[in-house]
Amino acid sequence: MQVDEEAVGAVLNRLRRAQGQLAGVIAMIEAGRDCKDVVTQLAAVSRALDRAGFKILASGMRQCLAEAEEGGAPMSEAELEKMFLTLA
Repeated sequence: MQVDEEAVGAVLNRLRRAQGQLAGVIAMIEAGRDCKDVVTQLAAVSRALDRAGFKILASGMRQCLAEAEEGGAPMSEAELEKMFLTLA
C-alpha cells in the first residue's frame, strides 16, 4: 500500500515543516535557549509529525475501504490497529 496521490502533498508539507522545526530545536539547544522555549518548539515538531502520520493512516484506511468495495483483500483489523499504535 502506498500513500495516495491526494495525500502525498500534504504529508510532504507536514514532514518538511517538522524538519525545519527540528532544525530550529537543535539550534535553540546549541544556543543555550531557555528550556521552556525548546520544549514548546519540540511540541510543534511532534504535532507536525503526528499530523503527517495521521494523514498517511487516513490514506491507508481509504485504500483499504476502496479495495474491500472492489472485492480486493482489505487490510485486517490487526494491521489497522498496529498502524494506529505506532503513532502512540
